[in-house]
Amino acid sequence: MKRIVTLTLNPTVDKSTTVDKIVPDQKLRCEMPKFEPGGGGINVSRALRRLGSESLAVFPAGGPTGMRLQALLTAERIEQHAVPAAGETRENFVVVDASASQQYRFGMPGTPLSADEQQQVLAALQALSPAPDYLVISGSLPPGVEPDFLVDIVRMAHAAGTKVVADTSGPALQRVIEAGVYLIKPNLGELSKLAGVSELDSAALATAAQGLIGEGRCEIVVASLGPQGACVVTRDLVDHIAAPAVKKRSTVGAGDSMVAGLVHALAAGESVRKAARLGVACGTAATMNPGTELFRKADVDKLYDWLLQTMPEQRAAA
Repeated sequence: MKRIVTLTLNPTVDKSTTVDKIVPDQKLRCEMPKFEPGGGGINVSRALRRLGSESLAVFPAGGPTGMRLQALLTAERIEQHAVPAAGETRENFVVVDASASQQYRFGMPGTPLSADEQQQVLAALQALSPAPDYLVISGSLPPGVEPDFLVDIVRMAHAAGTKVVADTSGPALQRVIEAGVYLIKPNLGELSKLAGVSELDSAALATAAQGLIGEGRCEIVVASLGPQGACVVTRDLVDHIAAPAVKKRSTVGAGDSMVAGLVHALAAGESVRKAARLGVACGTAATMNPGTELFRKADVDKLYDWLLQTMPEQRAAA
């Protein structure tokens, strides 16, 4: 069985609630809040468990919120390695306006990680034995952490023979792919910045992605196209995958769910085409649930079965 480790440098506890209607300057009566572990890599670990894959979640944690985060992960039976941090772990806030079925998401910046704490994170990753087959670096960087720190992590992973999956953005993503990774999952805007062009349409997407691959920056690009699905690109493959039509209730965790589907399938030895379809199924299924609930496995199975029918080789064989 392949070993998967996720890294979340800016974890959070997601606090969500619902109000009848959001009105300015009024005292709003909220439903009982729901607390869930959050942050890119942590959500990937949670989603992987729902798919049947075990993973180790590595993250810094501090203060009472950090303790709550660890307890929530324990309740979900997620294997974890929490690196002690002096600052308090952040808490994000999600409010649903029931009258309009609209969701408001308030993301906090996170607590700075000191240079010493960053080295403790690096040491925790270096101490893993055996080394992971896949390292998923996902989420934003907290204050105090420069993108070059991720380059150190990627180089360490290369030395151990670990495949790096990077799902971040901005300068962090730019620096990570300069070091070379296995898979990235940018949206269209992020991919255009990586390719050095002002904008991309679906026709130019494949050329831009294969340009990055040809430069050795990554091996697989899965471009997230939102409601339009995704496009998976390798050196020899371009495959557009249309997202199934579903009733969307929340987009929280959809991207992380997609990454989990990709990694789960690739670690199981599935083809890139099938992995991309499972990723789209997981991401789409996550939008069907309110708040920060991620996806239900039954929804993923149904959507994945439908998406498999869109595979070119299956249409040709029909």
